[in-house]
Amino acid sequence: MPKKPRVSVIKESDTGRNQKFVDNKSGEEMTRSGFAKKIDNGEYPDYYTRNQCGLKTPVSKPDGDEGNNLG
Repeated sequence: MPKKPRVSVIKESDTGRNQKFVDNKSGEEMTRSGFAKKIDNGEYPDYYTRNQCGLKTPVSKPDGDEGNNLG
């Protein structure tokens, strides 16, 4: 059974942009911008942010394990 990622997407926009996330370890829900800030502050070392259409967007660092992707 694949392991559950640390963070999962719980809400997407109509265009598919990830908008809300949940930390599967703590249960904390985060907005896209809130999660991006935590990533940039070093709280989630397995994730990074990139600029997509002018918005900081959280993404998981590639490691070859699809179970670690934002799901």
